[in-house]
Amino acid sequence: MAVSQSRSQSLFTPILIGGSLILLINFAMRASFGVFQIPIGEEFGWPRAEFSLAIAIQNLAWGIGQPLFGALGERFGDRWSIILGALLYSAGLILSAYATTPESMQMLEVMVGFGIAGTGFGVILAVIGRASSDENRSLALGIATAAGSAGQVFGAPLAEILLNFYSWQAVFIIFGVLVLSCMAFLPMLGDTKPATRTELEESMGTVVRRAFRDPSYLMIFAGFFSCGYQLAFITAHFPAMVTEMCGPISPMGSLASIGITTTSALGAAAISLIGLANIGGSILAGWLGKRYTRKYLLAGIYTLRTIAAAAFILLPITPTSVIIFSLVMGGLWLATVPLTSGLVAYIYGLRYMGTLYGFVFLSHQLGSFLGVWLGGWLYDVYGDYTLVWWVGVGVGAFSAIIHLPVREAPARLPAVATA
Repeated sequence: MAVSQSRSQSLFTPILIGGSLILLINFAMRASFGVFQIPIGEEFGWPRAEFSLAIAIQNLAWGIGQPLFGALGERFGDRWSIILGALLYSAGLILSAYATTPESMQMLEVMVGFGIAGTGFGVILAVIGRASSDENRSLALGIATAAGSAGQVFGAPLAEILLNFYSWQAVFIIFGVLVLSCMAFLPMLGDTKPATRTELEESMGTVVRRAFRDPSYLMIFAGFFSCGYQLAFITAHFPAMVTEMCGPISPMGSLASIGITTTSALGAAAISLIGLANIGGSILAGWLGKRYTRKYLLAGIYTLRTIAAAAFILLPITPTSVIIFSLVMGGLWLATVPLTSGLVAYIYGLRYMGTLYGFVFLSHQLGSFLGVWLGGWLYDVYGDYTLVWWVGVGVGAFSAIIHLPVREAPARLPAVATA
């Protein structure tokens, strides 16, 4: 279904609604993997590093796939990227249910990672960004990002509930079927590729080469690394970390009154709280992004993350501190996404936004790989997550600093001549 090439002046368009629903489904499944750490490890006797490596490989494949699916969408149509991504995502989850060795699980997570790339931020935010007016773009990207967080609200608790009735293999199969439902929203999307005459005359290779010669693009690329490290580590390991390191839950306390009676349930609820808080955080970041300098907003977010993470690990880990940290980190969780994607679109234009943001997102996923894998490996070596947590504090401080010199202005056109 083709749509008008003109950018809509309305905020809530079918493209924004459909894209947001796809992101909600994508992130509901993806955010639940940390809940499976202990059940899978206990069934097979795997060290924590083994399933951690599987999730790390999934994140790396997601990152590698993101610019590829972005380029595929810009060449052949965004809907083809989404269809292929949904099929890979679903097949990877279903086949993972039959994995019995760490190696088979790790190889199948490559398929899951590519599937997430095809139905995730790189493709969907580019579609929404192209279809939005200049006035509404930052807020629209924030709303779509918040939809991903809404999926996170339901994904981890849903996995925890299903695991009370089914094996983890059955839950993987259920999730694989649910992923396919995102294709029901494809009629709401269109292949919107509005561009200026100069943008249309440039090849994809020219634009990408120009970006990688720009120090600002390289700083954005490097800065997104810590976002991936922190988010992926927490998603993959925080439920297990809370289960093992948190103080006991009072049987007469307020948590018990709402059904959270174990630290395992609290760990799953923490992921949900992070997603819930980030609904507001992402929308607020998108709203601020059209009013204030994005690079300073990003530096501020990374600074607040660094402070929150340092305070959490320095203080005793209690049910109260878990909830407070989850709400604070949740408000900052994906707030970087509308700002980073909006910054890429503002500096380098909309025509190849999916590809250029895809490469930046690759840095995010390199951080994700390191955060998830290092978390499992250092846990097996030291028996807890303290050291890997402090690494996350350090990379967060790095990202707060690296964004400050970014030149936030549209790149000069025409581009340099290709060889």
